[in-house]
Amino acid sequence: MKKVSAAQALAPLRSGQRVLVGSGAAAPQELVVALAARAADLSDVEVLHLMTLAQAPYAAPSFRGHVRHNALFIGANTREAVGAGLADYTPCFLHEVPGLFRSGHLPLDVALVQATPARGGVCSLGVSVDVVKAAVESAAYVVALINPNMPWTEGDSTVPVTDIDAFVAGGGPILELPAREATAEALWIGRYVRELIEDDSTIQVGIGAVPDAVLAALSGKKDLGVHSEMISDGVLDLLNAGVVTGRAKSLHPGRVVTSFCMGSRRLYAAVDGNPQFLFHPSDYVNDPAVIASNERMVSINSALLVDLTGQVAADSIGGRLYSGVGGQVDFVRGATASRGGKSIIVLPSTAKKGTVSRIACALSPGTGVVTTRADIDYVVTEYGIASLKAKTIRQRAVALIQIAHPRFRVALAGEAAKAGLLDAGHILPPPNGAYPIELQSRRRVGELDLLLRPLGPADERPLKELFYAQSQETSALRFGTPLSRLSEAQFQELVAIDFRTSMALGAFLREGRRRLLVGVARYHARTGESEAELSVAVRDDFQRRGVGSALVRALAEIGVARGLESFRCVERGPGIVRLLRGSFSEVRERGAAEGARRSWVRLADRFADRA
Repeated sequence: MKKVSAAQALAPLRSGQRVLVGSGAAAPQELVVALAARAADLSDVEVLHLMTLAQAPYAAPSFRGHVRHNALFIGANTREAVGAGLADYTPCFLHEVPGLFRSGHLPLDVALVQATPARGGVCSLGVSVDVVKAAVESAAYVVALINPNMPWTEGDSTVPVTDIDAFVAGGGPILELPAREATAEALWIGRYVRELIEDDSTIQVGIGAVPDAVLAALSGKKDLGVHSEMISDGVLDLLNAGVVTGRAKSLHPGRVVTSFCMGSRRLYAAVDGNPQFLFHPSDYVNDPAVIASNERMVSINSALLVDLTGQVAADSIGGRLYSGVGGQVDFVRGATASRGGKSIIVLPSTAKKGTVSRIACALSPGTGVVTTRADIDYVVTEYGIASLKAKTIRQRAVALIQIAHPRFRVALAGEAAKAGLLDAGHILPPPNGAYPIELQSRRRVGELDLLLRPLGPADERPLKELFYAQSQETSALRFGTPLSRLSEAQFQELVAIDFRTSMALGAFLREGRRRLLVGVARYHARTGESEAELSVAVRDDFQRRGVGSALVRALAEIGVARGLESFRCVERGPGIVRLLRGSFSEVRERGAAEGARRSWVRLADRFADRA
């Protein structure tokens, strides 16, 4: 293996050629500097790459006419140049990029990469395999910066030395990506996402403060797996904590599968020679069919903006190009095709210091759609979770308005009504704040495994199903008269909960991915009153099984925490109309959980289940 200087290695470069620069933390900085030094003697050289952590001198205005950058994913070091029209952007799905090189859609003349010293006739591409391996295999001329600091990664990460035309010795540290401090919004998003991820799931997480906060929120989960285009220090922390084991993975069990990593030296040391980490090219890791072969696959990706129909903007806003398509669509489609899988889009509710809503009635002109409204599954902000898969446009608008920042919700509802996305006069709750996920709990009631959680406007359809499943007798007990129907406005009022003076808890039973609403307990108190009116409804086929009792007891615990002193309700039956009251005094004396059990068991049993 003959080594040459960077200048000697770049000497064969000619005008009009297309040059691929290695990705992420493995960008060969010394070769980039040598390329910049040659630029004055060249014309119309195209420099192609994904996001890199290295400097990008060729994106400066002074290189105009000599070198022009073409971003497959726009990074911070080239964003200004793309925005000024000095550099280009090529939208593409990440899993397709290796094929674009090989097929001739994007033929490569030169590849500038970074690799390990050779072992047994091969070099490892280290922390960035992604599209780089395909570039080495298809470029006419390959220059490798041989760096002993580059970790040797396992998987499909090596290239034969015979594929490399020029070797340049290098010795600098691998570029690091500092972790960003989590904001309060990011921490809340992480808490909501945690509720969507079940034990034994395989996850994909992107890059940034919000994905990092999501990873941090997963402590306490069991036997998670990782299949992700990139990994960061957050994945390493979960591995060290025993949260990520990969034991339940259906593809590559026990292994973390990725195509590149960016983070600290601690992460790079962890992947060095470690067979627990498998680095594969993007056309494998990001292939939706491969992703879908992971059971319970969960993708978690960031966005810039989501409109009320579920369209996701992730690479641009208006005419401003910001990042790229990347692997978002690859993983959204792969995860939703997975058995038991789901995809999650995460974003803070506002931008520009709270002055702009990231939940919009419509995308502004020029904004590109990365994930379509047909692909969307879950959207999460710091104000809650919107489940959009298989939902109507009206249902989506209602759900997304509720996770927008409270100061924008009234305006969004008005815009949605004008645009025909909502029915005129649609009743929504006051814009009080975040969905109270802390009130959600799982309870075992006999043979039933129930999820008890507060109802919101997005639960209108499950509530209708519950109402129309009840008998005339149950309807009379609940409403005082047998009702065969309620108006649209009445249903909307029943889910327009303010979570302050009113509360409604639903008992949900899992049936596959669907959760069937089998009972509701609600209270309403007038402002300033310490006694609230209580009502309970349980599906006929679930009565006398403890569902209503569990709901009332849970509601009593919430009432204590919100300063209520008692409930009142009407017991109706053949020839009976009685007002029942229950005091919370014992709840305060004994503690919420124990006191609620003792103080409310008689009322719950008599009224909720008639047992």
